[in-house]
Amino acid sequence: MFSKIVIANRGEIALRILRACHTMGVKTVAVHSTADRNQKHVGMADESVCIGPPSSLDSYLDIPKIIAAAEVTDAEAIHPGYGFLAENANFAEKVENSGFSFIGPRAETIRLMGDKVAAIEAMRASGVPCVPGSDGPLDDDVERNLTIAKKIGYPIIIKAAAGGGGKGMRVVHTEAALNNAIKMTQTEAAAAFGDGTVYMEKYLQNPRHIEIQILSDKFGNAIHLGERDCSMQRRHQKVVEEAPAPGITDQQREKIGAVCVDACKRIKYEGAGTFEFLYDEGEFYFIEMNTRIQVEHPVTEAITGVDLIKQQLLIASGEELKVRQKQIKLSGHAIECRINAEDARTFMPSPGTIEIFHAPGGPGVRVDSHVYDGYKVPPNYDSMIGKIIVRGEDRETAIKRMRLALAETVVSGIKTNIALQQMIMLDQGFVSGGKNIHYLEKLLDKD
Repeated sequence: MFSKIVIANRGEIALRILRACHTMGVKTVAVHSTADRNQKHVGMADESVCIGPPSSLDSYLDIPKIIAAAEVTDAEAIHPGYGFLAENANFAEKVENSGFSFIGPRAETIRLMGDKVAAIEAMRASGVPCVPGSDGPLDDDVERNLTIAKKIGYPIIIKAAAGGGGKGMRVVHTEAALNNAIKMTQTEAAAAFGDGTVYMEKYLQNPRHIEIQILSDKFGNAIHLGERDCSMQRRHQKVVEEAPAPGITDQQREKIGAVCVDACKRIKYEGAGTFEFLYDEGEFYFIEMNTRIQVEHPVTEAITGVDLIKQQLLIASGEELKVRQKQIKLSGHAIECRINAEDARTFMPSPGTIEIFHAPGGPGVRVDSHVYDGYKVPPNYDSMIGKIIVRGEDRETAIKRMRLALAETVVSGIKTNIALQQMIMLDQGFVSGGKNIHYLEKLLDKD
């Protein structure tokens, strides 16, 4: 096991990684911007290094500064968390080339899965079910593109190969709109991701978003830890996540889980990862693989008892995965609500000073948050200030516990989306379970 690692992130995930390290006897180095000098994990880390001003480009995205921090503190490895550089293959490569361990998959795996076209090709070759599509990038051949779209059947969706986070996508309903949509998406993709490559897929109109959590080591051992339902979304951003997914049978879970495990072995995946699917009319369709820890990983931990960050550290340090598939038993139901510093109705960010913060408690309640009384929420980063996770013996109990937990939560001085989360937990459509990815936005449009 490593003796010391650099935590190359901020906020709740940085604190989460620090806690795992502490329980394992691993020393930590917190890198931080000037805006984050008072972050909780910075004060708790064994060492800290300021890596620049508030701008992400000049701090958390500055690769040389992060590697330099590892060098001056004699760290052995770097954990990227999620966001920022977590899925940057060049970062992973430079970390390894500088003599440190990257706590995540190999650079070539990140690069493969980061290219959506290449990822789909690799998954299809591994037997993972994929959405009917162009089976490769689109070019400027208008007739060819029209033929592909006609074969797939409208509506179709144009996606950026290097896209993510809901960006670089355009839905096309008619043949007349196709050519212009392709050009516009190519232009947007080039501007946003530095890569104008796009591809085409069938647009599933009412799917759910189901993802499978996996762990895989360099010795060819791989397991899945069940699924999460992340269908409560706004503008392709997840708002509520739960595990297991309502309506997914044990047979479906084992079948798709086994497929994902086989794919991990085929691509020689190392670490924690997530296969994301659209689920429609009983069928799973692969959309992408996240080669990092997910924001919503606590709901999987809650129903399996497996510490995913600890497993990341063990795998990256070269240890063989000791957890076997037969040991994974799903118990109860877990729900996570993301708490954001934003207006619950307009969704405008609300940076500022938190005057009072009171976290909920009680049986089955977990809060992952880095904020405290007097904490200043900076305007420079993502608006999420924490996550409330609850577990119950069944989904009904979990929903009731979440309602109580939200009611107990106090955040004064800034606006938050707690009222939105309370509305979702009371909504009868959500309570019934199994709603599609468009449900929340339609619900908000009615409000």
